[in-house]
Amino acid sequence: MAPKKTLNAKNLETLGAPRLAELLIEISTGSAASKRRLRLELAGSQGSAEVAREIRKRLVSIARARSIIKWRKVRTLKKDLETQRMAIVDTLAPEDPAEAFELIWQFLALGDSIFARSDDSSGTLMEIFHQACIDAGAIAKLAGIDGDALADKIFVAVQGNDHGQYDRLITAMVPALGEDGLEQLRTLFVASSEEPQENSVEQDRHVIGRSSKGPVHEDEIYRTDGNLTARIALEQIADALGDVDAYIAQQPKTTRKVPLIAADIANRLLAAGRAEEALMALDEADTQARRDVPFEWHLARVETLEALERGKEAQAYRWMCFEQTLNDQHLRDFLRRLPDFDDMEAEEKAFTYAQAFPDANLALAFFLHWPSLDQAARLVTARQTELNGDLYELMTTAAEALQVKHPLAATILLRSMIDFTLDRARSSRYRHAARHVGECLALAPHIDDFGNGKPHDAYLSRLRYRHGRKHGFWKYID
Repeated sequence: MAPKKTLNAKNLETLGAPRLAELLIEISTGSAASKRRLRLELAGSQGSAEVAREIRKRLVSIARARSIIKWRKVRTLKKDLETQRMAIVDTLAPEDPAEAFELIWQFLALGDSIFARSDDSSGTLMEIFHQACIDAGAIAKLAGIDGDALADKIFVAVQGNDHGQYDRLITAMVPALGEDGLEQLRTLFVASSEEPQENSVEQDRHVIGRSSKGPVHEDEIYRTDGNLTARIALEQIADALGDVDAYIAQQPKTTRKVPLIAADIANRLLAAGRAEEALMALDEADTQARRDVPFEWHLARVETLEALERGKEAQAYRWMCFEQTLNDQHLRDFLRRLPDFDDMEAEEKAFTYAQAFPDANLALAFFLHWPSLDQAARLVTARQTELNGDLYELMTTAAEALQVKHPLAATILLRSMIDFTLDRARSSRYRHAARHVGECLALAPHIDDFGNGKPHDAYLSRLRYRHGRKHGFWKYID
């Protein structure tokens, strides 16, 4: 049984309503957020109309504010917005969904005002508005909002999506819109995209930058943004309607040659049972001139080959992709389709191939992801001169993974970072390099044979001989 002094609901009930009321008044004194929360609770006891009145009053107050929202106040504003959003969703919507819909829409409209006077680089505030979009969809469905009227509201909102607060609105509204509402929304955006763009008078055009082709005018940027907004909206509507051809129609022919876009198109065609067309879309992508064809394109290709019942070709392609990239997912997919015991032999073959891969650092990353720490340690000791100490995230992660069972390999990795830092005089990393020296010292007693390397004391002496004048480093050691 919890002590009677433990703060929980049951113990607080023993204080009685009068004493709890006094405490709430005392605690909320000087806290505007606490007072607003208490007013909402009091309003809830009087019915949904009072709750709606309190929420609307607060939303209007937030909309009228003009002061800059500094980062220190972002958390406070987030808490305030969350309080209002939850009151709409949890308290008002079950009782009066139509009123709740109007208020959640008013809530979403706060985005322009808030983002114009704040720096939301962390995305803290944007998350609330994206969640509010999802809430709006659920409330609209609950309230039975007319599909055409809802389409009109969504169209206007998305047209003004300057900050991205409405990015998830169309997808969230699909159940409430229904097929007819989606078709109405598509009609509105198609009409918008086909409207002729007015050309500004030359002397009134504002130059905002320059490119290799000459000046960049403000009206050109906004015209492009408007077309992009309509295209993204039409893509989302096409997906919601399961209309693959409409989605493809929104992609300019040049864009369809981009491997990632081609993969998106192919995946949609596959889902629609159109595997032959999916393969054609992938084949039209420009992969010859690109060194970094994305994993998504390769994955779409093997899935398409499987759908076409070309399993042997798909397996050969998976292995080829692995040989080119050492992507562990290609190898996993390849092994998964092999009979028992064959997969073990193929895994050994893959490990042998990775050990001799031209890029030792990529091979190290592969063994860590697999994971096979024994293979990683073997690679490090065999190809230590090829390790890139500038890849500190990879080297640090590998050293931490290997330090218990493979202290020599971990030491080699740490020394690669130390040597790179000092050889290149990267003074901003001196503190980290000194920490790595300390880690090497801790590992040294666990290493019986340093092989071609030097024992720790000899290594440190060599550092002093080569970099003795780098006082910014040695101050962390001595």
